[in-house]
Amino acid sequence: MNKDQVKGTVKNLSGKVQEESGKLLGDTHQQAKGLNKQMAGTAQKSLGDAKEVVKDAKGSAKAAVNRS
Repeated sequence: MNKDQVKGTVKNLSGKVQEESGKLLGDTHQQAKGLNKQMAGTAQKSLGDAKEVVKDAKGSAKAAVNRS
């Protein structure tokens, strides 16, 4: 797990909390900010996931070359 995956997950969760707080208080601005934060968190986590895939592929390719 890399830092983008962790930060993205945390951002997503804090956005959910912010959205729910906005719902409880009837504050549509806070709800919108929470949804925006969730989208940003999801995007950041996806970036981290992609980095992990590339890292794993790079390691597999390196291992295959070393076996040859």
